[in-house]
Amino acid sequence: MPATDHRPALGKQLKRSFFARSVHEIAPELIGATLLVNGVGGTIVEVEAYHQTEPAAHSYRGITPRTQVMFGPPGYLYVYRSYGIHWCMNFVCEAEGSAAAVLIRAVEPTRGLAAMRRRRGLHDERSLCSGPGKVCAALAVTIKHNGCALDVSPIAIHARTEVPEVASGVRIGITKAAELPWRYGVKGSRFLSKPFPKD
Repeated sequence: MPATDHRPALGKQLKRSFFARSVHEIAPELIGATLLVNGVGGTIVEVEAYHQTEPAAHSYRGITPRTQVMFGPPGYLYVYRSYGIHWCMNFVCEAEGSAAAVLIRAVEPTRGLAAMRRRRGLHDERSLCSGPGKVCAALAVTIKHNGCALDVSPIAIHARTEVPEVASGVRIGITKAAELPWRYGVKGSRFLSKPFPKD
């Protein structure tokens, strides 16, 4: 397997204003965008939407020190610890006070593969970012990035240059509001955390 990066063309860098819309518009539009942290990252291939009005969202019970970032303004990073083990990153969306966010579930590595392999302690590029905790480990994202602006270094998100075929389905690993089809991904991608049922 080649150790070189796969570097598709980058679209324009997305500004915070991009995220000041419905989480349900933004989530599928992020599929095919490029996420970079200190220049390391790749193509977003899987996300999930969360909204304050449904019980799977951390913001459902209202504002707390942990969820304060989710309540806006939009265009910032919300980072939390999953099961006390893995960091997970979310892009805060919608108007201030709405408390919606997009969880980044999987990325196809394209830039900085050597750094990602070193951080993850493995070589197989398909396994580097195939899950939300893996994405943060590969991109070295931790709680110190909580509240960082999505359009200011070290974070950069570039718009997709072409629109992939997007699949959708129910979210993974939750018990509340599990029926909502708010998971989106590149149809048939080998970098997904889990295939979509129709793939």
